Amino acid sequence: MTFNDLPPTIGAALAAQGYSEPTEVQAAVLQDEAVGRDLIVSARTGSGKTVAFGLAMAGELLDGVGRVRFGAGPLALIIAPTRELALQVSRELEWLYAQAGARIATCVGGMNPQVERRTLQQGVSIVVGTPGRLRDHLERGALDLSALKVAVLDEADEMLDMGFREDLEEILDATPADRRTLLFSATMPRPIVALAGQYQRDALAISTIGEERGHGDIAYQAVPVAPAEIENAVVNLLRFHEAETAILFCATRDNVRRMHATLQERGFAVVALSGEHSQSERNQALQALRDGRARVCVATDVAARGIDLPGLSLVVHVEVPRDAETLQHRSGRTGRAGRKGTAVLVVPYPRRRRVEMLLRTAGVQAEWRPAPGPAEIRAQDRDRLIERLTKPVAADEEDRALAVLLQERLNPDDIAAALVRAHRASMPEPEELTPDLPREARERTPRAGFEDVVWFRIDVGRRQNADPRWLLPLLCRRGHVARGEIGAIRIGQRESFFQVPTAIADRFANAIERTAGQGEGDDGGVRIEAAPEGPGELGGAPRRQPGKPFHRGKAPGGDRPPFKGPHNGGGARFGRKGEGNGPRSKGFGGKGRPQRG
Repeated sequence: MTFNDLPPTIGAALAAQGYSEPTEVQAAVLQDEAVGRDLIVSARTGSGKTVAFGLAMAGELLDGVGRVRFGAGPLALIIAPTRELALQVSRELEWLYAQAGARIATCVGGMNPQVERRTLQQGVSIVVGTPGRLRDHLERGALDLSALKVAVLDEADEMLDMGFREDLEEILDATPADRRTLLFSATMPRPIVALAGQYQRDALAISTIGEERGHGDIAYQAVPVAPAEIENAVVNLLRFHEAETAILFCATRDNVRRMHATLQERGFAVVALSGEHSQSERNQALQALRDGRARVCVATDVAARGIDLPGLSLVVHVEVPRDAETLQHRSGRTGRAGRKGTAVLVVPYPRRRRVEMLLRTAGVQAEWRPAPGPAEIRAQDRDRLIERLTKPVAADEEDRALAVLLQERLNPDDIAAALVRAHRASMPEPEELTPDLPREARERTPRAGFEDVVWFRIDVGRRQNADPRWLLPLLCRRGHVARGEIGAIRIGQRESFFQVPTAIADRFANAIERTAGQGEGDDGGVRIEAAPEGPGELGGAPRRQPGKPFHRGKAPGGDRPPFKGPHNGGGARFGRKGEGNGPRSKGFGGKGRPQRG
């Protein structure tokens, strides 16, 4: 299919931009059965959908000679979830409808609303905006939608995820009942289907995603790592791929801040995007990525929505996506418009099964491979450096004169070594990582410094919702040791066992005895004692059902009050299903709930 049947002004605009034939989604909306109908379109990001809905609404906007009709108000309204996406849509429609004489108004947060209102009052044919700003103009009487012919909801699933349903309903309720409604969404969850049923009539469903929900131009990798080495693994992934532009996804703004600081310290050119950044800071960060001053962006899911970065070839899921849709949206930042991209999931060892289920749900085939180590990275550096330095260069007379001077003072080997050293100086050093051993091997292999240990016993276990996240601080506090001086922890039903190096076992035992009865809350009443025989085969009754608090009566060895976890004043309780809810952690491996966005 070609663009031959389009109005001449639109065809000329496409030709000027180098378009020779439509993409799959563009061809689908131009079919005879789609003309004049409401559409609900499933199309992945980067498939050319902005031009697609621009073409689809041409029949409502243009007259017989390809010029835009003008009426009492705008004829087309495009609603986008974020400022960046709205601006991108506006730029696309400007060149597409430039020769047709369209006047376009963009209404988004962060811009002067008075200027937007004046533009609307002067008369426009197309309005592009975000839900909140459009609703504000509508309620103030600056936006008249009584003459609207077509409404487009771009990335509708993201708008609903971001809580814009009420705004969308108020805007659409103010439009004529006979308008066309074009709904574009990468996924089709139930809220989208409900929205379509409420505001569309006999909508034609179009899907260009196919059976595989993952993007065909994205290579997925899953990298298992020790929870304590997530940051080091991210450093090595960035060094190994050396992407022109990369984006790292974290779940919370706290972790964005932490990851951003870590990469800055290592020497990466990095920016951050989260809910704590102002619009001006967002603009500066995005501009730094576009002009090459920064190559890495650390962002939350919400802050990264609607971002289109040319040259983005690497997405790293620093924290595991919460569901298949989030995985798809994050990964869809790369592999756009036919370009190849790589999406890497950093998988803490305890979460491997969850990630395997997530990938199956998303219909994604991922390559499981270890995180790149220093040797692998240096081999990549060597190949890239040789390729870069052997490329022909355009040198002027001054450059050649300096080269001659260097040859007079240094031999060729020294010149080459200095050149290599200068290039390597800008590369952050890779990190050493623990090898990815099978689970059984990891359990059998002692940690460095724990080849000779003494086992100790503490009389709380799974029945009391014992969790290493709060057991470890308790042991350090009672035994006057650092976290690194506690080895493996084995949790049973009613008791738990842990290792202490033999060299400090006596000192640890003395401290435990001195601090008995002195802990925070009831921590000091927890019995801790040497257990030379070790954990043996830990067993016992099945774990209690989540949500049912456990009330402990007599402890082994005597009467004392129920054990209270150090995070609250009551008995240990469950947070998420099947997981203990110990003290909230701000690190990447914790279960805390810092503010998102």
